[in-house]
Amino acid sequence: MSAPFEERSGVVPCGTPWGQWYQTLEEVFIEVQVPPGTRAQDIQCGLQSRHVALAVGGREILKGKLFDSTIADEGTWTLEDRKMVRIVLTKTKRDAANCWTSLLESDYAADPWVQDQMQRKLTLERFQKENPGFDFSGAEISGNYSKGGPDFSNLEK
Repeated sequence: MSAPFEERSGVVPCGTPWGQWYQTLEEVFIEVQVPPGTRAQDIQCGLQSRHVALAVGGREILKGKLFDSTIADEGTWTLEDRKMVRIVLTKTKRDAANCWTSLLESDYAADPWVQDQMQRKLTLERFQKENPGFDFSGAEISGNYSKGGPDFSNLEK
């Protein structure tokens, strides 16, 4: 069980015209397909707490206000195999109740089924974090999992 939860259980991606985005409890990942052979100097990427902008070769690919706030200093981007840009944003609110339903406030919303699967995955990831001795990577969840599932924090231990 040494691999991170999302590596063992997979991710729930939301497809877009330029690639996909997905999330964990703590981070949002944006994967943008770019023309093969793209060089780092061809990429302009601006990451702020509530805004993202990406242009490749002067052509705007992605720009707008993020669904929720992120920690600006921890945002990174990398060019992988000269054909994909991966942007990693760290969420300000890192809990299962903070499931982003879209990447930007006005664009790239996950459809209802994908949103449901994302929420299930974040709830299981929360359970994994709270119970490190158990492996929830293959678990199924039903019932009350919206807003991060039931709150057991005030139960007597």
